[in-house]
Amino acid sequence: MLGSAVQSIITMTDSVFLFHNSDLDFATIGPVSVFYMMVAAIGYNFSKGGQIMIARRDGESTPNKVGEIFQAMLTTEFALAVALFLIIQFGGYYILASVIDSDDIFYRGLDYLEYRKYGVFFSFVGLSIISFYTGIARTSFIIVDSLILVVVNVILNYGLIFGNLGLPEMGIAGAGLASAIAEAVAMFIFVAYMLFDKKVKQYNLFTIPKKIDFASIITQYKLSAPVVMQAVVGFGSWFAFFGIIENLGERALNITNLVRIVYLALSIPTWGFATGANTLVSNSIGNNNRKKIIPLLWKISKICFVWTLILTLPVILFPEQILYPLFGREDMSLIVDAKPIFYVMAVILMLFSVSGVFFNGLASTGATHYALAIQIIAGFLYLVYVYVVIEVLEGGLGWAWASEIFYWIFVFICSYLFLRSSKWYKLKI
Repeated sequence: MLGSAVQSIITMTDSVFLFHNSDLDFATIGPVSVFYMMVAAIGYNFSKGGQIMIARRDGESTPNKVGEIFQAMLTTEFALAVALFLIIQFGGYYILASVIDSDDIFYRGLDYLEYRKYGVFFSFVGLSIISFYTGIARTSFIIVDSLILVVVNVILNYGLIFGNLGLPEMGIAGAGLASAIAEAVAMFIFVAYMLFDKKVKQYNLFTIPKKIDFASIITQYKLSAPVVMQAVVGFGSWFAFFGIIENLGERALNITNLVRIVYLALSIPTWGFATGANTLVSNSIGNNNRKKIIPLLWKISKICFVWTLILTLPVILFPEQILYPLFGREDMSLIVDAKPIFYVMAVILMLFSVSGVFFNGLASTGATHYALAIQIIAGFLYLVYVYVVIEVLEGGLGWAWASEIFYWIFVFICSYLFLRSSKWYKLKI
């Protein structure tokens, strides 16, 4: 769960500290963090292709192939990091300008990205390592490393945003720098752990290849490219959603950002179980247990649903008490105004806990092009709905957030029907 939600955790940490710095910084971190998460999701989803392949080869008991796939994934992830860094460096201005109208929010967003963009290198290398350990179903150190990242980010946010601990006061730019440094620290610690981990020697991870394994890179690309496009479509839709909400004013943007932070926190179990489903489904296929896939996904979904429900109910029933330690002020009107949206969010989370698992199970079969088609259609319908509700019908935030309900219902139906068929039985990765 933690390994899958690293970017969400960083975003939540930055948002909490910026909430106490200024309302304008809090409004800014909403759209700009979604933009960065879209960039990070490209690396994350490419690594999922590698994870699926690693799990499949591990299920087939071919450790040498696992090492080759990891090396190919690491090489490609670093190349992706370079490309995306250049896009942020030279295109970030124009991308933000296309969505954000407020000058204050726009320039503060650029300040955040000025330092945050360097984290992409450390993040993508770390994602490769996380995908390897998740693929071979050894995830314990991911917990330790994720906690280290969070602690470092919290300490540096406290110092760099407010000018504490002898550090300069940098405001929202300090949040970007703190997050980039935290990712670097977490990556170097994970690399050190990997170097001393005797159990991974069988995979020959550090053997210098005689030649670049283009076959593995091409296979990963074919498997991952549609998944990456899913992330671009998904987060791109969310980025556009924030742009539409901005037209309702700074207050609406702050409410949406608060709901989004709570949504990210409560969706962590689903991301974790969905990532686990990637490994279990792919490993089962490697063991020729295709008929067990749907029962397996139902079992994972039920566990995920219960965990999500347990975490969600207290927040929905007692939002002021639960959220006060993080977002408490004398004026609690932001939390009070967000309460109606929390009820909509609860329905979304319940649907996501099942749909997200089945959708990831679908991708694990190798049918990533079909998954991309689902995401594109769902994303298009999502944006049309939000635009009509906000711009044409002038509905409120609750109706805008309800778009996620229809989104996840559509995704589940399409995923389930495809898995029920036998079209994916002959797919090879």
